[in-house]
Amino acid sequence: MTVLHALVGVRSIVSFLVAFFIVASSIVFLFDRGQEAQVQMVVEHGQEVQMKMEAGLQEPAIGGTTEAGDTSKEECDWSRGQWVYDNVSRPLYSGLKCTFIFPEVACDKYGRKDVMYQHWRWQPHGCDLPRDDGGGLSSRKKEEEDGSTSPPPSSPWHALPAAGSGGGVVGEMEEGGGVGRRRRLVSTLCRLRGATRGTFRRHQFDAVKLLEKLRNKRLVFVGDSVNRNQWVSLVCMVEASIPDDRLKTRVFNGSLISFKALEYNATIDFYWSPLLLESNSDNPIIHRVEYRIIRADRIEKHASVWRDADIIVFNSYLWWRKQSDDMRMKVMYGSFEDGDARLDEMEMMDGFEVALKKLTEWVGKNIDKNKTRIFFAGSSPTHFRASNWGGEDDSNKCLNETEPIYKVGYRSADYSLMAMAKSHFQTLLEPKGIHVQILNITELSDYRKDGHPTVFRKQYVPLTKEQIAKPASYADCTHWCLPGVPDVWNEFLYGYLIMDK
Repeated sequence: MTVLHALVGVRSIVSFLVAFFIVASSIVFLFDRGQEAQVQMVVEHGQEVQMKMEAGLQEPAIGGTTEAGDTSKEECDWSRGQWVYDNVSRPLYSGLKCTFIFPEVACDKYGRKDVMYQHWRWQPHGCDLPRDDGGGLSSRKKEEEDGSTSPPPSSPWHALPAAGSGGGVVGEMEEGGGVGRRRRLVSTLCRLRGATRGTFRRHQFDAVKLLEKLRNKRLVFVGDSVNRNQWVSLVCMVEASIPDDRLKTRVFNGSLISFKALEYNATIDFYWSPLLLESNSDNPIIHRVEYRIIRADRIEKHASVWRDADIIVFNSYLWWRKQSDDMRMKVMYGSFEDGDARLDEMEMMDGFEVALKKLTEWVGKNIDKNKTRIFFAGSSPTHFRASNWGGEDDSNKCLNETEPIYKVGYRSADYSLMAMAKSHFQTLLEPKGIHVQILNITELSDYRKDGHPTVFRKQYVPLTKEQIAKPASYADCTHWCLPGVPDVWNEFLYGYLIMDK
């Protein structure tokens, strides 16, 4: 009887184990099918985005640029390329966690729910932006030949976004059962244009490497609120790599805002000087946008702030644009103290040329070309006229825009001021051996009607009933949400700096 009970007990255990194995196998099978379904959803989402990109999310050509797919040349124009949807490596930081973000560009903090604008990566044609290994200008061809764009064998594949989470052009998954099938599905995703194996590359921006480059140095952004937008972006890009709050500081001193990474003795400053020369708009808080006066021969007050900088990034376009067709400005020559003051009224563009001449004169006389690196950022486009990109109502401006412009060769920005600046630098400074590097961010930014704060920012003045009733009336279509478009401007800056030996 004891033997019989023992046999029955063994048989029960075996039956239980067989049943458990069958159930477990079914669960694994269903899980794999679920993974395939999730990947298929990502494929479909990627194809939807890609169909729009097939319409031509490409940069309009500018003379001397490298053509798409041409990797035979040593140089490449980073400004010519396309936006690639990438929710794996973008955004580069969290706007909600950035200690030093400004409320006028903290869109997710102030209620913006769509986050697609944070997940676009700029991909130049035929090359990559320089990375932490020094690669870039013509490195993509080499990487494709030697397979270095594939994920390292030892690196884990991260979990695919859950169904309904927005997906992406490329998804990454955890290794395990069904690896071959999953890799084939990911390969299908990767065949989508703009999402090659290079999507698995390391992040292009390395905050620690930049801070090492800035060790014992001072970088100064000089300009208007758009330049401050770029400064905030760079500070957010680097401050996350300094987890100890005691090792990073921000100090406000009138027109100067200073961020310092104490461990590196690296300083990243912003200095408010919207018209470059001394003007009636030099107060960063109280200034008159519609009525502008500059002093033609006065720059020293501002220049004394950036004179000792190792790297200077100028930006001065926004304040030279006309608010109305008949808008003009005044230029003051001489001084009231000396009794020879004279006010001349002129077109905004002529005033910009006056400022450029004085700036280049000062740089030519005072800058040590062996010490100081100078950049001049391109004009940041605005998106106030919806009809420019096919919208039906201009009064909506860029309100509720959630995707970039996909039209081939779209171009609405004014390039005349940037062309004038470049001409002055080439004519007046290059013969002296002083090179001013243009950050050509205008074209790539022109596509990003979705990247502005609109109503999702702090309002410093209480809204009127009329504004509340019509949100587009106060929508900000000039500045940029962070994380967002200015991060790419700083990737350009980073690229030039790390290539500078």
